[in-house]
Amino acid sequence: MLDDFVLQTILPSTHDLGGFKVHRTLPNRERTMVGPFLFFDQMGPAHLPVGGGIDVRPHPHINLSTVTYLFDGAIDHRDSLGTKARIEPGAVNLMTAGHGIVHSERSPGDERAEGPNLSGIQTWLAMPEAKEEMDPAFEHVTKADLPMIEAHGARSRIIMGSLWGQSAPTTTYSGTIYADIALDPGASVPIDAAAEERAIYLAMGEATLEGVPLEPQVLYVLRPGISATLRSASGGRAMLCGGDAFTTPRHVWWNFVSSRRDRIDEAKRAWTAGEFPKVPGDEKEWIEIPAIPKTVSYP
Repeated sequence: MLDDFVLQTILPSTHDLGGFKVHRTLPNRERTMVGPFLFFDQMGPAHLPVGGGIDVRPHPHINLSTVTYLFDGAIDHRDSLGTKARIEPGAVNLMTAGHGIVHSERSPGDERAEGPNLSGIQTWLAMPEAKEEMDPAFEHVTKADLPMIEAHGARSRIIMGSLWGQSAPTTTYSGTIYADIALDPGASVPIDAAAEERAIYLAMGEATLEGVPLEPQVLYVLRPGISATLRSASGGRAMLCGGDAFTTPRHVWWNFVSSRRDRIDEAKRAWTAGEFPKVPGDEKEWIEIPAIPKTVSYP
């Protein structure tokens, strides 16, 4: 039975953003976090119209790290540190907001000419309280630099942390595991019990956990200390995420995350007042703060 090894099943909220869908499983009122992961979005897969693309205008973050990982397509990242980086499938962008950063994400011009593809996962990671107000930072780790473990018809790329005897070079601020698992027909991969909190997410295709079918776009939080085997009869793509449990709650409001409500209120005031830094090369547009009356907390 699924309950023997799954602690919680989190269904997605799905939004059509005009040409592509986003499936969000975290944050959720039933559960805030899995290890440091407190936001989990799947974008697409989609093929956007010729000349179109995504244009996420400059917007702010505090007290978190964003992690962008693509299956298909490309995104141009710019931020208030002066960073300009193009992310493509198999690489990872890690942006640490610290005391405050602003960034934009747009489809590259050369991708728009033929109609860009878009498919990937965006996550946010909570920061330990001692690191929340650190200086902002950006890190791009190439596909070639992320370890790939190939066995039993599965190709598992370690995005963050240590798994299956290999470690990714991507910076972590607390115990973190994150991997992309591609399963050929008939493939299997062991999911060990090393991390305090773990979850499996089937992004596409078909897979079972200990013989029980998994539903796409659903986050399955595994029971602590339980090992399991992920298999696919016809092929699939899954993400494994988790890490050390956080002992204090995080408050989430719009793009702001913090262990302190008053810090989010200060960030709201600062963005409204125009006090966040600009994004060089993308200063003309920005996203207005939403008219939501109060901080949302997921204890």
